[in-house]
Amino acid sequence: MSGSKRILITGISGFVGPHLAKSYIDEGSEVYGLVRRRADGDVSRGLRDVSIDGQVNKIEGSVEDLTSLLTAFDEAQPDIVFHLAAQSFVQRSFINPLEVVTVNGNGTANVLEAMRLKGQNSTRLVFAGSSEEYGFVAISRKQVAAFESRHGKLFPPPVSFPEVPITETNPLRPMSPYAATKVFGEYLTLEYAHSYGLRNTVSRGFNHEGARRGSYFVTSALARQVVSLRMGEADRISVGNVSALRDWTHVNDMVRGYKLLAESGPAAGVVNLGSERANSVLGYLLLCLEASGYGVKSLQSMSNGKRIDDPVAPETVRKFGKKWDLVKADRMILEEEIDFELADKGLKIDTQKGKVTVEFDRKRYRPTDVPILLADTTRAKELGYRIEHKLADVVKEQLNYFTDKEHRLKAA
Repeated sequence: MSGSKRILITGISGFVGPHLAKSYIDEGSEVYGLVRRRADGDVSRGLRDVSIDGQVNKIEGSVEDLTSLLTAFDEAQPDIVFHLAAQSFVQRSFINPLEVVTVNGNGTANVLEAMRLKGQNSTRLVFAGSSEEYGFVAISRKQVAAFESRHGKLFPPPVSFPEVPITETNPLRPMSPYAATKVFGEYLTLEYAHSYGLRNTVSRGFNHEGARRGSYFVTSALARQVVSLRMGEADRISVGNVSALRDWTHVNDMVRGYKLLAESGPAAGVVNLGSERANSVLGYLLLCLEASGYGVKSLQSMSNGKRIDDPVAPETVRKFGKKWDLVKADRMILEEEIDFELADKGLKIDTQKGKVTVEFDRKRYRPTDVPILLADTTRAKELGYRIEHKLADVVKEQLNYFTDKEHRLKAA
């Protein structure tokens, strides 16, 4: 697919949508975006942030409304559809599961049905699946036993250890209503490809981050709080599970992956997009503090006597057939040498600027959490996918973004 194209993006006003739209506009393509009318009338903030507000053809509607989707296809006549629209905050899906079922489940069904009814068999659809579909990924019998003692038996049960890095054939064990709706959406997307001949590809995107990431997502929440701490607006940091390990990818790397799938992704196929790195929430917090000039020396838990000296010491790990850079605290969590839990109450981090207090907030813990996500992107790399950004680039961009007081106030 070369030259100018007609692109339709659901969820264009979210986090990824504006970056994806800008990339196509810069190439001379015509971009249409499905936008939900907000109560305050502002549907364009994300588009303004990347300076393309006046260059997108906005179509008012919702994925929950089949009629508006039919109208959108009539107007856009797209060559490519990116279905990004979703309620994507995992924690919120536990609080209001019916909302996420309606938006993510029924919404995806409506997009696919609109394509079928409009005979869009030559149109390429990229469905934004999620690494959260994999859910609990086993790295050791000890880890599985600890989970099952609290939550019951895993299904399907692990048959080998470790189950990382995560390939597209890993078992799916969704651990949230959000993840379950993404499994439903993915399977429906593939079914429409099989039964109706639609040219659908599924991206299982691992966590993608950068400036403008919603403040309720953990990387942004931490970056904003560190800036507030530095500015004297706060005296502590609040966080949930710091032992969770995630594969964080820069949003621009993810955009290139989406475009690659639209051009050459397998029809009725599934492809992982990620960075092939696993870093902990704690590690991300420490990197934010280091980049903000704190000079981290050591940390210890408020209860239970857990301690790490020089937790930001840079290391390179070779594990699970992959190699990536992390910090000492990441590696200790990854290798199960240490685990911080709600019962530890929080952390005292000793820095060159004094003690930093980190409180563990019960409200920020999920009822069931995903301990590790680490992508295997062999399929994507065979299509030409490459990672160009380091995790430090994400940290820097988010800190720079929240240094603007207006952005901090909007996110608070």
